[in-house]
Amino acid sequence: MQLPAKLNNSLSLSSIVRFWRHLVQRREFAVLLLFLILCTLLSLLTDTFLTFDNLSNLARNFSWIAIIAFGQSMVIIIGGLDISVGATMALAGLITAYCMDENIGLPVGVAVTSGLFVGVLVGWINGFMIARAKLPSYVVTLGTMSVVRGIAFSLTGGWPVRNLPENFRVIGQHEIQFGSWGIPVPFLLTVMTALVVGLLLDKMVLGRYVHTLNRGERALLLAGVNVNQVTTLVYTLCGLLAAFGGIVMTARLGVAAPTAASGYELDSIAAAVVGGTSLYGGEGSIVGVLLGGAVLQTVRNGLVLLGFPAYGHTVAVGAMILAVILLNYWRRKH
Repeated sequence: MQLPAKLNNSLSLSSIVRFWRHLVQRREFAVLLLFLILCTLLSLLTDTFLTFDNLSNLARNFSWIAIIAFGQSMVIIIGGLDISVGATMALAGLITAYCMDENIGLPVGVAVTSGLFVGVLVGWINGFMIARAKLPSYVVTLGTMSVVRGIAFSLTGGWPVRNLPENFRVIGQHEIQFGSWGIPVPFLLTVMTALVVGLLLDKMVLGRYVHTLNRGERALLLAGVNVNQVTTLVYTLCGLLAAFGGIVMTARLGVAAPTAASGYELDSIAAAVVGGTSLYGGEGSIVGVLLGGAVLQTVRNGLVLLGFPAYGHTVAVGAMILAVILLNYWRRKH
């Protein structure tokens, strides 16, 4: 039996309306809309924003911010903060470069694994102290940040490590050709990382634990879940992603320095929060964080193209965080 044409059209129209209503209500849609508005404005205000070189540099430079923001987002979802991600990036990049130095001469794969292990170790220490000792996350990670940054300085006496091998710099500087377009390798690594972390949070049991932990810890305990292990694992993954971001950044810059990634703690929090991760915990998505990182780097790129001084970048990032916090407060209140 076939439905009348008018009824069929009415059902199709109502389905479309429901789809768009659901889409508009998602936080990711608002972030995507903000990103498109920024791109439109910058393309009108500058002659260089839409050039291939600028867009390629934009895609490279936002990559490690997005990668560390993935880990920061998971920590925020469970109700914490990791202020040590910038120092972890610097130490992981420095260890990787140091292992490839001509005096040691380890293969690139071994050196990268060593850098990633540093991130895992720092993240595990953070998670263990926060979960077992029940200490505030910002206090623990603030202390870890100072220790890790101090180790980075003492490792090389404050001097950077240069002359990194070409097969390592491929990670940050090269492109993969798709027809006439060259896609930066860091951008592809970021997208692949987003897919892996997104599957972890959306399709696996750990993801359900992560989204439940901040507001339903008692329920998890009654279900027999070891919440200390979940907390430790989340901080360990955050350290791993921070190390990975630091290695990508080092490969891009071609030099590892103990002063690298200073202030990236704020950038990772900003990318996560702008991308829809609630500072009250329990809410957040990897797609939103990816878009949040893109928005953050687009703002920075636009300020440079428009000739704003460097300190204006920090003002813009801080203003974005405050605006999103106020918006979250308004949503919760109403």
